[in-house]
Amino acid sequence: MTSTTSTPPTRPLEPQQRAIVIGASSGIGAALVRELAQSGYRVAAIARREAKLQELSDSVNTAVAQGHVSIYSHNVTNYDDIPTLFQTIVQDLGGLDLIIYNAGVQPSVTVDEYNFEKDRKMIEVNLLGAIAWLNQAALRFERAGQGKIVGVGSVAGDRGRVGAPVYNTSKAGLATYLESLRNRLTRHGVTVTTIKPGFVDTVLFQENASSKFWVITPQEAARQIHKAIKRGKQTVYVPARWRLVMLIIRHIPSIIFRRLSF
Repeated sequence: MTSTTSTPPTRPLEPQQRAIVIGASSGIGAALVRELAQSGYRVAAIARREAKLQELSDSVNTAVAQGHVSIYSHNVTNYDDIPTLFQTIVQDLGGLDLIIYNAGVQPSVTVDEYNFEKDRKMIEVNLLGAIAWLNQAALRFERAGQGKIVGVGSVAGDRGRVGAPVYNTSKAGLATYLESLRNRLTRHGVTVTTIKPGFVDTVLFQENASSKFWVITPQEAARQIHKAIKRGKQTVYVPARWRLVMLIIRHIPSIIFRRLSF
């Protein structure tokens, strides 16, 4: 793992909030880094692709102010590295107010394919990586009596679809884990928000989507996610119209749902 940090600007009259974004090199994650930095956060951006992170950091620090974004190259499946890296980042930031887990993979899987290597990777990145990182934040925030935890899931986690059994499982597991954290931590002053995006124009979407209606940009998704965080929301569909869509889908009888192709 490697890191790049710089000294933040002095803002004596305005406390600067600090955030960690995991899965920050592109798509929603990169857009969240920009959104938070533009709102005054110091942001630690974490992802595997160091070159992409550096490009993002240079762009944001030039557009906003030097020191708003620092980068850390890390693979979320290197679970043993996470406790030390988490503490290092918190020290570099001078504290922590918000953590967002956005890392995710969805390799292409055909309807007649049962590939354990692909399945394991989705569980390791989408779910176990989230648990490894967010457990660290949960412990810190519980002790502090404040903090915000955000997990970016998917509407795909609301139902077991034909086309992506394990991707759906990873996102459903993430939603349940976040709900459990919320139930534990609310009494300690900690907010836990589950984000369930619909179609967002990312590389993952382009590689896997069979339908391309209601597509929004990563920038719009980040704006809506940031708004939900500020309002302390619990579970948020992005865009909001997906809440009604998924309410309907969740209530389709199983005997009918299993015959559907989506």
